[in-house]
Amino acid sequence: MTETATLGAIALHGVDVHFGEGKTAVQALSGIDLNIAPGEFVSILGPSGCGKSTIIGALAGFTPITAGELRVDAERVTAPGPERGVVFQQHTLFPWKTVAQNVEFGLKMRGVGKAERERKSRAILGSMGLSEFLSHYPHQLSGGMQQRVNLARVLVNRPRVILMDEPFCSLDAQTRLQMQELLLSLWHELHMTVVFVTHEVDEALFLSDRVIVLTQRPARIKTEVTVELPRPRTRDLLTSSEFVSLKRQLLDLLLGSAFAPDTPS
Repeated sequence: MTETATLGAIALHGVDVHFGEGKTAVQALSGIDLNIAPGEFVSILGPSGCGKSTIIGALAGFTPITAGELRVDAERVTAPGPERGVVFQQHTLFPWKTVAQNVEFGLKMRGVGKAERERKSRAILGSMGLSEFLSHYPHQLSGGMQQRVNLARVLVNRPRVILMDEPFCSLDAQTRLQMQELLLSLWHELHMTVVFVTHEVDEALFLSDRVIVLTQRPARIKTEVTVELPRPRTRDLLTSSEFVSLKRQLLDLLLGSAFAPDTPS
């Protein structure tokens, strides 16, 4: 197991987030308490607009918290850092750079030499089946390939934590499942901690060790579900009786959270 397997512990204690001031103020998060172990895969589910993405923003250091404490490996999060990689809904690739140049960009900014940048970028792109596309530009790739490059650009820096905000939501069902399987393969190989926001119950169950269910805004943790399904996971799991039972449980929790915002359990 790599060194990253001992790193990537996340702790949120009493975290509140407010936006705006006075009459226009909005509270997005209220009293979030959550501990995530190094190497754990945790998904966050909740009603639309409840604050799922706000948690990702706070963990990334993009969104300041109003109250409470947020730490990664015991270090307080106050700004973005290289130990936390972020993958958004839409790719953030530079359109004027090739696939290889996009993946090498973070390494270049950290002062890594050209030969080492090329070696690392080729290795991660090869693991994603993109070796033939090093010289292509983003507009020449399909949506799924663009997100693979986006993920490679994050993973090449070997962050301890990957924060993913509905990264596969714009993909068709077949490509989405392929990306989920690829992500699981990379997670098993690299042992990083993953926090994954999604609105898809199937996706959360297929990927995760635990699923955190939020209430309506201001988001509180309504409950969490441990996903005791065997790993490694294959697509056959999606039609198993165990999977369907957990899916029914999560759907009931989500529907309840949509109509009872003030009664978290």
